[in-house]
Order: sequence, then C-alpha cells, then structure tokens
Amino acid sequence: MRDNGIRQRLFGRQGRHFEDLSDAEILAVAIASEEEATQAYTGFAEKLREEFPDTARMFTDMAAEEAEHRRMLIDMFKLKFGEQIPQITAADVRGIAQETPSGVVLLQTAHAMRRQAQQMEANASRFYHQAASRTSDATIRNLLGDLAVAESAHEQTADEIDDTTPPTDARVEEIDSAKRRFVLQIVQPGLVGLMDGSVSTLAPVFAAAFATHNSWDAFLVGMAASVGAGVSMGFAEALADDGKLSGRGTPYLRGFVCGLMTIAGGIGHTLPYLIPSFWTATAIAGVVVLIELLAIAWIQWRYMDTPPVSAVAKVMLGGAIVLALGILIGNG
Repeated sequence: MRDNGIRQRLFGRQGRHFEDLSDAEILAVAIASEEEATQAYTGFAEKLREEFPDTARMFTDMAAEEAEHRRMLIDMFKLKFGEQIPQITAADVRGIAQETPSGVVLLQTAHAMRRQAQQMEANASRFYHQAASRTSDATIRNLLGDLAVAESAHEQTADEIDDTTPPTDARVEEIDSAKRRFVLQIVQPGLVGLMDGSVSTLAPVFAAAFATHNSWDAFLVGMAASVGAGVSMGFAEALADDGKLSGRGTPYLRGFVCGLMTIAGGIGHTLPYLIPSFWTATAIAGVVVLIELLAIAWIQWRYMDTPPVSAVAKVMLGGAIVLALGILIGNG
C-alpha cells in the first residue's frame, strides 16, 4: 500500500504519458516488463509441463531469454544512471499497449497461452521500437533496437507450434490431449446439461400449457423448471467429481457449463410462451424442441463419435416420449 502511494505521488493516478518519460524511466519500465514476462512464461511452463512438454520447453526457453534481456537492461541502467532503478511499470504509463501476464488465460489451455505470449511479445517489440526512436543516447538506442528485434523473434516462436506447422510426435500428442480435455471439461458437461434442460423440462412446460391453455402460466412453469434444473445440474456436476483422478478438470468450470447449458436447453422452448396466443406459442415451441433435439444429436455425432442416425433416433425417441407424457398429463 505504501509503495502504491509513492507511485501515485510520482506518476499521478492516470500515470505519466510515454512521451514524457526520461531515458532512465524508459529503461526502468523495460526492466519491470521483462521481469513480468519472465514470471509469466515460467508460470506457463509449470502449468503445461506434465501434459504439454513441447510447449512447456518453449516457454522455459522464452523465460530464460527474457531474464537475459532483463540483465542487459539492468547493466545498461547501472552504466548510465547508477544503482537506484525507479519503481515504474507499464501499468503506470499511458500510451503503452499491455497484455497483463498475470491474467493467465481462463481455461489454462496451451493454445490460449501461446496466443497470449504472442500478444505480449508483439506489445514488447512495439514498445522497444517506440523507445529506441525517442532516445538520443546511441548505446541505449542500440540496445533497445536489438531487443525490439529479439521480441519480434519471440512472437514468431510463440506461434511456431500451431495448426499450420507440420506436427511433431510430441505436438500430435499435445493436440490429442487438448481435444480430450476440451471434450471432458466442456463438451461432455455441456451436452449433459443441454440434454437435461431440453428433455426433462418438456413435461412440465407442456403439461402446464395444455392444462391451462394459458401462455403466461406455461412460461412461468418453464422458467422455474429451467432455472431449478440448471442450479441442480450445476451443483451435481461440480460435486460429483473433483477431476483429480478422472482428468476432467476443475469441477467449478464443469458445473458452470453444465448448469448454464441446462438453463439454455429449458428456456429455448419456454420463451415462445411469451406469445399471448396459446396455439401459436405451442407451435413455435414445438419447432424449437425439434431444433434442440437435432442440436443434441449433432453434438453427439461431432464430439462423441455417435453414428448420426443412431444419435438422431435416440434423442428424438426420448424427446417424443417426454413430450407426449407432458401433453397427456396436461390433458388429464
């Protein structure tokens, strides 16, 4: 807190503009940025080391190079300005593009980390080019220009293992592992939620609709059933498996995806009942149900390797049974 107060008095709440920085302050910002990049890439490497060794090695090498850049900058600062380096970072300065390295990527995927590293390196290269053009000191300008070139090379390195590069055996394993994680952590809980929301809420929604012939009553029942099912499914998914043994990832993410897709599946055929005309609303709701069931079948075929005819037949049969039961109960 005390350091933040000092920095605010030195640079103001909005920060100094890049054009107003001295050579010493430019070097200080560069040093701080290289420290942040080193920490970020080291963290990326640690998170990826077990499942993505190829990409982890790349980040380890990048971290070592950023540490060397930091050493070069500190040596230059000592030579020109002495031992006391100003406490200023890119966050204190307006006019510097930033990609916060501590915001380590929502899903912790290797692909997302590579994309973030690319952006960080592009910003660093742009900063060094700008900084080199502003200083009149030949040795500082030469160092900043060399670092701009080095960061551009890093940007290419961060992208050298992508879908357009001929894959190595290790990269093939990484791609397969990433696909499995995506299916286990996102597709599977999402599909479970969508199936539950789309199918299980059919009975209460259509039972209420045919029992009352009132669109608003059906809408209220559908909303209650959808939200209730979403909360229930979200907690059930999150509490059923902590992901440590199964490899299905964080339970909070799976629970959120499952709950959200459950609500979406139920609300889809509930929203038409905002239309006052009962038969019009019911006809549109029926079309939405058909679309929902086809979407479920497509996901099963696309990600779960279920034969398309089998997927459609099973989903349609289950949906038809639940829909018929709802209408039967409503007319009872």
